[in-house]
Amino acid sequence: MGKNKKKELASMEENFPQWYTDVISKTEMVDYAPVKGFMVIRPYGYAIWENIQSETDKRFKATGHQNMYFPLLIPESYLKKEAEHVEGFAPEVAWVTQGGDKELNERLAIRPTSETIIASMYSKWLNSYRQLPFLYNQWCSVVRWEKTTRPFLRTSEFLWQEGHTLHETPEEAQEETLQMLNIYREVLEDVLAIPVIAGIKSPKETFAGAKATYTVESLMHDGQALQSGTSHNLGQGFTKAFDITYLDRNNQQAYPYHTSWGMSTRVIGAMIMVHGDENGLVVPPKVAPIQVVVLPIAAKKEGVLDKAYEIKDRLKERFRVEIDDSDNSPGWKFNQWEMKGVPIRLEIGPKDIEKEQVVLARRDTGEKISVAFSDLEDEIERLLGEIQQNLYDKALKRREEKTSSAENLEEFKTKLKENPGFIKAMWCGDEECEDKINEETGATLRCIPFDAEQETIGDGKCVYCGKPASKMAYFARAY
Repeated sequence: MGKNKKKELASMEENFPQWYTDVISKTEMVDYAPVKGFMVIRPYGYAIWENIQSETDKRFKATGHQNMYFPLLIPESYLKKEAEHVEGFAPEVAWVTQGGDKELNERLAIRPTSETIIASMYSKWLNSYRQLPFLYNQWCSVVRWEKTTRPFLRTSEFLWQEGHTLHETPEEAQEETLQMLNIYREVLEDVLAIPVIAGIKSPKETFAGAKATYTVESLMHDGQALQSGTSHNLGQGFTKAFDITYLDRNNQQAYPYHTSWGMSTRVIGAMIMVHGDENGLVVPPKVAPIQVVVLPIAAKKEGVLDKAYEIKDRLKERFRVEIDDSDNSPGWKFNQWEMKGVPIRLEIGPKDIEKEQVVLARRDTGEKISVAFSDLEDEIERLLGEIQQNLYDKALKRREEKTSSAENLEEFKTKLKENPGFIKAMWCGDEECEDKINEETGATLRCIPFDAEQETIGDGKCVYCGKPASKMAYFARAY
């Protein structure tokens, strides 16, 4: 019971966590590493990350950013220079205490994030306002010793990018912070087909050492939220702690303004949980490692395999395409490629060859259409665009259906129980109210949406204490 017999997946409606585990293992996206909490990303999963990375990186470069690489190990004294920062990360830091057979004089942190090591280097490099802005990013892995882990969503090591920039003025730093958040929004919505809510984090949820943290939040199939990318305005906290100074336009020593921003492999987890269904993965065409899989039917009959390869060779000029010429039955192949979420399945058999056509099956809707050989590339292009848009539209509709409003705590609890998802509610700004809501409902304040997306819920009073509140916030249980 609770299993899809055809594919041996748990039912996502009855046991969503098990469904997720089944999907990532049976599609060979990841495997569990020997050290608890670490994951091995297998080729299919890594190819998705490469496509996300490519789409994100070209947007970074289009806005003037360059890639660099900084060391994995960070001296403990560097972390301690920014007290608030080290306090925020202390429980998660993994330490190196020995090199070879000698104990180290100073512990070295395996980077949980790189603000401190990067700031130390910037202090060496920056001399004049003419060098600003510094617009640098690195693609790397970080280690945070998590107590509870789940592949992609929360692992002790994960892949990400972290950008770190320096600016002359606070206005330029703020513009950068929001520009990079908008790039994350664009990648999530336009590339991964995941609708997001963008806004600012509460002071309690602000990145350790930051002046302000901005976030894009997505909603999973089960109604839990996932923080999908963050951008931080760090002000001058790190630049003062690391004595990053330069001669400004008035020939005076000045501290620059600092930002950092990051998005990680957890967005693959978001993609799985937003678009997947009872039959497995549904991968958006823009990041799909295989956009079209060619399945020869009755492959042993003369001419079928040759034609299938001919079509594959034609399509590979424009699409990411694979052929399954294995001896497995057509039914097994259909199930396998459906589970892997390939956007389009192309079937070709003897009768299709006679009619000079193929059959295309959409992963998102299951719809099948016959297409003439002569129209194939254009029809696949059209279908991939339709599938990409349909996945976004379906996810947006589901998010809207799972977004409720609450005027008081009882209504908040009822709505969250009856329709798990985002709860929009007024908040007075008091951290105690934020903590109490979390204690009593399990929901956290995900973000305060930007002014343009603000609205007043009910009579404008705080959902917890009933005092006048000027801000509406999104709350949800979260991964």
